[in-house]
Amino acid sequence: MSALATPVRRTPPAATRRTRGGVLPWLAVPALALFVAFGVIPLVGVLFLSFTSWDGLGEIQMSGLTSWRAVLGDPGLMHALWVTLLVMVVSWAVQTPASILLGVFLAGRQRYRAVLAVLYFIPLLLSQAAIAIAYKALLDPNFGLGAGLGVDLLIQDWLGEPVLAFSVVIFVVSWQFIPFHSLIYQGGVRQIPRSLYEAAEIDGAGRVRKFFSITLPQLKYTIITSSTLMVVGSLTFFDLIFVLTAGGPADATRVLALDMYKRGFQASLMGPASVIAVILVLVGLALALLLRRLGGRDANASQLEGA
Repeated sequence: MSALATPVRRTPPAATRRTRGGVLPWLAVPALALFVAFGVIPLVGVLFLSFTSWDGLGEIQMSGLTSWRAVLGDPGLMHALWVTLLVMVVSWAVQTPASILLGVFLAGRQRYRAVLAVLYFIPLLLSQAAIAIAYKALLDPNFGLGAGLGVDLLIQDWLGEPVLAFSVVIFVVSWQFIPFHSLIYQGGVRQIPRSLYEAAEIDGAGRVRKFFSITLPQLKYTIITSSTLMVVGSLTFFDLIFVLTAGGPADATRVLALDMYKRGFQASLMGPASVIAVILVLVGLALALLLRRLGGRDANASQLEGA
C-alpha cells in the first residue's frame, strides 16, 4: 500500500518575485507623468498667477495678495458663486430622479430598450456650443419654433427674462447629461442580484415597493458616484452658457467659469481670473470630499453589500 505523496509548495523564483514587487509599480509611471504634466503643473501655474499682475501679453509682475483682495472684495464674486451653486443644486435635483428612472427602465432585457438606450445617448455626443446654437435658434421669439408653429405659449422671450433664461439653462444641461447618468444607473441596476427581487415577489411586493426597498438602497454608491460627477461637472459649465446667454440677462446665468473667462480674456486681468480658477478647484475638491464622506466609510465596498 503506497502512501500519498505530500504536495510540495513551490516557491516562485526570485525573478518572478522581483517582477511582482518591482516592475508592476513602474507601469503607473506614464499615467502619473501625464497627471503631473496636465494636472499638477497647470494648477501650480494658476496658483502662481493668482499672486501676479498680468494682462496675458506683457511682463508678469508679482502683486502679492492684490488680486485676491480685489476678487474677494467684489460683490460680483458672491453673485457668480451663488448662481453656480444654484445651477448645481437645481440641475442635480432635475437630473438625478430622471436618470435613475430612465436607467431602471433601460436595464430591462427587452431588445427595444437597447435601441432606446442608443437613441437617448445621442445628445451626449453633441458639442455644447452646437447645442446652445440650436436651442438659441429654436427659442427665438420672432423666428423660432413657437413663431413657426404659431403656439403662443412658446412665443416668449426665453433668454431675455432672468427666470426663464435660468430655466432654459437647466433644461438644456439636463437634456444633454441625463443620458450619461442613466447609463451609469443602468449598469448599477444590472449588478443587483435577481434573487433579491425574487424573494420580494414571494413576499408579495409590487414594482413600487421593490423599487424603494431594493433598487434605491442597492444604488447608494452609484448615486454618490453619479452625484459627484454631476456636482463637480456643473462647476465647469462655460461654453453652453456663454453661447446661449453670455451670462445674462442681468447676470442671471453668470457662473464662476464664465466670470473667470470675462475677467481673464475680455478684461485682460489674468491675476483675478486665476484667483477664480483656484476658488473653483477648492470648491470642487470640497464638494467631492463631502460627497465621499456622505457615502460612509464603506464607500469603496461592493454595491451589493449595503442597503
